[in-house]
Amino acid sequence: MLSSIVSWALNMRVLVVAAAAALLVVGINATRHAPLDVFPEFAPPLVEVQTEAPGLSTEEVDALVTVPLENSLNGLPFLKTLRSKSVLGLSSVVMIFDTGTDILKARQLVQERLNLAQNRLPAVVKPPVLMAPYSSLSRVLKVGLKSDTLTQMEMSELARWTMRPRLMSVKGVANVAIWGQRDKQFQVLVDPQKLRAAGVTLDAITKAAGDAAVISAGGFVDTPNQRLSVAQLALITTPEDLARTVVEFRNGAPIRLGDVAEVKIGHPAPIGDAVINDGDGILLIVEKQPWGNTLDVTKGVEKMLEELKPALPGMTIDSTIFRPASFIEISIHHLTEALWLGCLLVVVVLALFLGDWRTTVISITAIPLSLAMALLLLAWSGQTINTMILAGLIIALGEVVDDAIIDVENILRRLRQNPTKSRFAVVLEASLEVRSAVVYASVIIVLVFVPVFFLPGLAGTFFRPLALSYILAITASLLVALTVTPALSLMLLKVKPGAHRDAFLARGMKALYRGVLPFFARSAWLAVLVLIAAFAGTGWVWQTQMKEEFLPNFKERDFLMHWLEKPNTSVEASKRITIAAATDLMKVKGVRNQGSHIGRAEVADEVVGPDFTELWISIDPDADYDATIKKVQGVVDGYPGLTRDLLTFLRERIKEVLTGASASVVVRIFGPDLDTLRTHAAEVSAAVKDIPGISALKVESLSLVPQITVKVKPETAALHGLTAGQIRQAVTTLISGRKVGEVYQDQRVHDVQVWSVPSARADFTTLRDLLIETPSGGHTRLADVADVVIVPTPNAIKREGASRRIDVTCNVSGRALGDVVPEIEAAIAKLTFKPGHHPEILGEWAERQAAQSQLGWLALGSLAGILVLLLADFQSVRLTLLVALTLPFALIGGVMAAWLGGGVLSLGSLVGFVTVLGIAARNGILLVSHYRHLEQEEGHAFGLPTVLQGSEERLVPILMTAATAALALLPLVLKGDVPGNEIERPMALVILGGLVTSTLLNLFLLPALYARFGKGATAA
Repeated sequence: MLSSIVSWALNMRVLVVAAAAALLVVGINATRHAPLDVFPEFAPPLVEVQTEAPGLSTEEVDALVTVPLENSLNGLPFLKTLRSKSVLGLSSVVMIFDTGTDILKARQLVQERLNLAQNRLPAVVKPPVLMAPYSSLSRVLKVGLKSDTLTQMEMSELARWTMRPRLMSVKGVANVAIWGQRDKQFQVLVDPQKLRAAGVTLDAITKAAGDAAVISAGGFVDTPNQRLSVAQLALITTPEDLARTVVEFRNGAPIRLGDVAEVKIGHPAPIGDAVINDGDGILLIVEKQPWGNTLDVTKGVEKMLEELKPALPGMTIDSTIFRPASFIEISIHHLTEALWLGCLLVVVVLALFLGDWRTTVISITAIPLSLAMALLLLAWSGQTINTMILAGLIIALGEVVDDAIIDVENILRRLRQNPTKSRFAVVLEASLEVRSAVVYASVIIVLVFVPVFFLPGLAGTFFRPLALSYILAITASLLVALTVTPALSLMLLKVKPGAHRDAFLARGMKALYRGVLPFFARSAWLAVLVLIAAFAGTGWVWQTQMKEEFLPNFKERDFLMHWLEKPNTSVEASKRITIAAATDLMKVKGVRNQGSHIGRAEVADEVVGPDFTELWISIDPDADYDATIKKVQGVVDGYPGLTRDLLTFLRERIKEVLTGASASVVVRIFGPDLDTLRTHAAEVSAAVKDIPGISALKVESLSLVPQITVKVKPETAALHGLTAGQIRQAVTTLISGRKVGEVYQDQRVHDVQVWSVPSARADFTTLRDLLIETPSGGHTRLADVADVVIVPTPNAIKREGASRRIDVTCNVSGRALGDVVPEIEAAIAKLTFKPGHHPEILGEWAERQAAQSQLGWLALGSLAGILVLLLADFQSVRLTLLVALTLPFALIGGVMAAWLGGGVLSLGSLVGFVTVLGIAARNGILLVSHYRHLEQEEGHAFGLPTVLQGSEERLVPILMTAATAALALLPLVLKGDVPGNEIERPMALVILGGLVTSTLLNLFLLPALYARFGKGATAA
């Protein structure tokens, strides 16, 4: 088949070259507008259901809302994990589905279950809301709004009714959450004392306000010739209109709402707030859909904000508080720069080795063609071009040219040796001569990468695009070498008899190699000793000097800090300390701006109380990165009374996806009893707190907080003629307010609410003295008909897998993750847990161990496949084992390079080891295959002269392939840990080191081993 393909390409060479040129144009055009992102979508399909339960305590939300919803949603097809959280007035149930599940299908299944479960929820609970589908990096922009002339309520009006609808219309936007929102509300504030003095009941106030704000249909009137619609115009447009509403008539005179209550424009009690820079403001958080592209969504939102500016007079808009698109743009720029620089270095090294423009051009052609073909296939399959795909192409860059180099070099050598023979026949024979070895080597490279496709969890999600782009590029290069390279060689290569001389660099390398190789080739046992010593040294370094981590820190310039105050802290108290911290942060040189959100917002992804704050800071691009972060950390550490941490967005999201908690190590304790869970969590915290390297250690704040409970006394209430329902309705209206209607103005909707004056609900004592009306027209104190007491209650209840749980979390600093976690495991193993309670260690370390274990077993399977392919190619067990022995050559250099580069093995390093195995196998196969060719096809006798000749003839192709692969990766290594290079650099470092040792050992030790142990293997 290979002979037919090459023959067809040579016969149709003009058509093949024209098709290649057309493919290059189409590929470049298709990828110019391809969507770009920083990482592939790494979160599994997730569906969240939020249920508002106004006025219900945490325990009531858990028992009456969360557990029934969990029972209804459990057992869904493809459901992997079920998590929930209950806080005051809100339930959140999160369902994580198996990777690959269609998110729209999952949402449909959830909605079907919700339709059945909704009728079983209490009447006071609002209908469950299926949250918009989010991606792992859903937050694409944080927009800060400030004004010197507008109030918070006026800015909220503009944000809710002008900005949010327009931003939601941008393609790819899933949600726009508004923190600091103060919705305009028509409020009727009653004072029970005044009502009693006026003889007006709370029910009368509620009915009058509701009747005034009701919207009624007018219908239509038919005349003989036409139909006329009837509209009943609303009477309420201002608070004064509402204040003039008649409550009742007494002695022929009306009593109006304004006579017995305070009617004004106000806003509901805040559930959260925002701080922009160091003062009041509103924070808009724009979130994208899973299929939305960060750069496109960001540009669309920014364009819409620019268009909206004329409609937002007096308001300052800052869209740079958090802009991940900036990190993406910088990362893509660095990787693209590395790609082009790598291409340039490859071209230079080919020109130096080949010394001829024709052979250089033919070889170089494989680079753009292979990359264009790979990118075109990725674009057609709907893939987003991200840093991992670009990294795969950069790694493949030096190898896509290998096939062409080997082919061109062999064709040129054969043309010089056969000047009188038909050029067509020589090119065909020379191409087929190396084609078998090249095909087997390429298949082995692909096989080496197969384990990456089966990596579990986050590791697989990150590295599968890299493996895919790498394999596509290698496969494309093989196709180019089978068709375009022979066609161009036949068209361009010209050989003049007797006029050939190798390039200066090639001549020098061959002369040096010719002088050194005989010493090594005659010393097989010395080669064996060198190998044993190298393996022993590598093993010692691996065991004693290397540290392990999951993923590196990312060089983002957007940081977030979690501030967690004491449970039950009010919004006002949280805002005070947030403003103080924001003021200190804004004084740090290099901090450009800051935006904070406190508590939660309506229809947002944060299920927290007002004690939780996130501060987001943006560092100026020109500021010293490390120095600025150190100063910011100093500010953070200056608030010791708070639980706090400092993270980049990517790091926080990765941790959140892994465990649902933003920490590197999570000890999750499961059990049915909250008190026991808290006790065990304290024990775990005490057991691990003194372990060196642990930082930001905290026990999840699932603690008991004070709660006012109102329990009706039936007998006493009956004596006053009151039912439990009447008392509860009165308490609800006076304490939390009751919506009685709506006012429509200029396409905006404003609630009408009956509430009490602030002094009536100021503290525990005033609540006890709250006046409740009796049917007889009198009043009684709330404390007389109900027990009003303060009792402890959980501030939050979290569940996972139908079990309550609590987390003990920490980060690691100053030591490697792989050194700290085993000590944590040992400390926890000494603890005793009550029946029904048990701990699990989750987080980055657990994910790394799972990925490493899976990668190890899959690598063994891949190695077995490689051995089978080698056996199929060589038809000799001895030669197969000989080539297999060359594979560890690469590991030696990889380990040494990682050691010299910092001594940290990340997941990227492990993938680098897998990658370099295939490259090492390729050179070994080509060298041994050429020895066999000399013996079988050219009649050379087995022996040292044949080994020396074969090694020298393969020297230039091996050096060129190794040099191109190494130089393609060199820009990644030299650039350091710049944005976009954090995962790729450790991988490139391992591959670069492996290339050096595998090339040296293949060139100097493999000939010696073949000369000593290869006799008779060819005949076999």
